[in-house]
Amino acid sequence: MTNFDRVISRYGTYSTQWDYIQDRFGEKNLLPFSISDMDFELPSGTKQVLNAAVEKGIFGYTRWNHKEFKGAISGWFRRQFHTQLKDDWIVYSPSVIYSLSTALQLLSKRAGKIVTLTPCYDAFFNTIKENHQQLISVSLIKNERFDIDFSTLEEAFKTEQPELFLLCNPHNPTGRAFTEEELLTIIDLCNRYQVGLISDEIHMDIRRSGIDHLPVLKFIKQIKVPVMLVSSASKSFNTPGLGCSYCVIPDEKLRDQFLTVLKGRDGLSSVPYLGLLALQDCYTHQELWLQELNHYIDGNFQVMHEQLKNHPFISSYIPEASYLAWLDLTTLPVNMAQLQKVLIQQEKVAIMRGETYGAEGSMYLRLNLGAPREKVLEGTERLLRGIQAVL
Repeated sequence: MTNFDRVISRYGTYSTQWDYIQDRFGEKNLLPFSISDMDFELPSGTKQVLNAAVEKGIFGYTRWNHKEFKGAISGWFRRQFHTQLKDDWIVYSPSVIYSLSTALQLLSKRAGKIVTLTPCYDAFFNTIKENHQQLISVSLIKNERFDIDFSTLEEAFKTEQPELFLLCNPHNPTGRAFTEEELLTIIDLCNRYQVGLISDEIHMDIRRSGIDHLPVLKFIKQIKVPVMLVSSASKSFNTPGLGCSYCVIPDEKLRDQFLTVLKGRDGLSSVPYLGLLALQDCYTHQELWLQELNHYIDGNFQVMHEQLKNHPFISSYIPEASYLAWLDLTTLPVNMAQLQKVLIQQEKVAIMRGETYGAEGSMYLRLNLGAPREKVLEGTERLLRGIQAVL
């Protein structure tokens, strides 16, 4: 049984979230709930695998194109999501955002139009912009959950004639795990308007009890347009610092084009050895650890929700997936800048402003609950004190 209550200091590890919090919030020594990595150590079995590799002490060029790497991924999708992937479809990538950037270059022309659902992960904005393409935003509708406005999405496909639809499933920051009906409707629209489909599924393993994840490639027989699934074990097992992700590309020609860019243009044919080992061990041997993690994060959401549920200016809900809470403060009678000033300068807590993820999030906060409960309780209490101080 893993002790997720154990507090491990991350200071002195060059941590983006802890050591460099000043870069985003302007002050040092804040209690951070910012970038989406976790404060948990990786599974003990995976640590043993990595320790053995470090003890051997050889870190030469490393190949990813083999059964152990591809089979670990296809086996995970088969067992976790009842989805059949052919090993030949799977290719290494240094990061999900690298995969996204390369996909944009391969499937969209300069100044091409890319549709995505907003609010969205802020790296989507930057990647689309730096690839000299145009973002077309379709806002999610807040009902009891965040729903896709399919009439607006279809109108965007019809009038803007985009080349690609970028899906984030489960969705960051709202935590939606889209249903079969929703995914089939997206696929139907992409087919009808000839819009390529890229699906970022990096949050696929962190879900509330009873919630299923449906990979877009579960419906490969219905997809008639170019499609890529991009993901990684890094969110699920807290290994982003090891640098290993993957793409699943069913079309051979598109896959070869991706590999030409990866290996030929960008010189990235060798995978980081420790990242490779971690992915293979996590996907092959660490399902029980992941179940324990999900149970613990479920508890974190329950604790947070109990603290916030009766507050007059915070609308909190428990999302279907991810360890990211998306807090609605739209009724707060002061602006977000005033609140952030108090949170940072007085309460010494760093919580991501919702506007980072698009205009729809201007009065939201994104709170990272991938941490020991002690930190979650402390952060929520500081948030409540900060709100009280600005009223």
